[in-house]
Amino acid sequence: MEVQKDLFGHELPPNAYKPVNVASVPQRSLFRYPGGKTWFIPRFRQWIQSKKSKPNILIEPFVGGGIVSLTAAFENLVDSVLMVELDSEIAAVWETLISGDGEWLAQRIQDFEMSKENAVHELSRESKSRRDKAFQTIIKNRTFHGGILAAGSGFLKNGEAGKGISSRWYPATLAKRISDINLVLGKLRFLHGNAFEVLEEYTHDSDAVFFVDPPYTAGGKNAGNRLYTHFKIDHDMLFQKCSKLAGDFIMTYDNSDEVKNLASKYALQAKPIPMKNTHHAKMTELVIGKDLSWMDDIERV
Repeated sequence: MEVQKDLFGHELPPNAYKPVNVASVPQRSLFRYPGGKTWFIPRFRQWIQSKKSKPNILIEPFVGGGIVSLTAAFENLVDSVLMVELDSEIAAVWETLISGDGEWLAQRIQDFEMSKENAVHELSRESKSRRDKAFQTIIKNRTFHGGILAAGSGFLKNGEAGKGISSRWYPATLAKRISDINLVLGKLRFLHGNAFEVLEEYTHDSDAVFFVDPPYTAGGKNAGNRLYTHFKIDHDMLFQKCSKLAGDFIMTYDNSDEVKNLASKYALQAKPIPMKNTHHAKMTELVIGKDLSWMDDIERV
């Protein structure tokens, strides 16, 4: 049996945290998102529910697929949500949904006859509007390998059960998710912008809480380089800005020495937590925050 160790190399007892079964988490997002946080949702709920009162606003500065923000809105864990994303393709989808064009997007998805020929033709067209760009982004995300939108990605070859690019195209399911998102639009705001600027803007807001999940490119990691269009970030500056937030926050990061050193540098707590990657390999990531005592009672095996 593999021996698990904590951040400081000390052996953990056999009752270490167990990975979450992601099938138990409601799927809200339209995206198949690399680095998505579906597996973290039970822990996110626990963090929010540990607060003395319901937070006024949740800010997610690297929103990506948005499963955390959507869960917070659907489950009424916060009063409102601010979703922030720099990537223009992902932004087009969120802007289309939140601006009220969700029904158009749902119908466009349901009317589209998925084939490689049709997908290639659609993606070769110049998008003349934001909602056209949103539809093309959904096609890419649902037909490209791993849902990766960054340059260099391409169509699935075999897919699930040999269905090729159709294996992740579920028009009825996607339309239903859009319909569901329409029910919580009053709680959602979206900003196509820079995470660092938003953190700066809300530095002194003690009524805000933050979920920060940046591209994993610290410590020489290159996974984020191929997964995201905007993968270059200043990790030291991110830690510095988060350490100054008046409101509470948690960050999720890869388990690397550089990240642990940054947490120590800014007097933040860091704890490992198990997860399974897209290939079902067991791994650990880090949860970082000012006070992680809420993690002490996480279910153990």
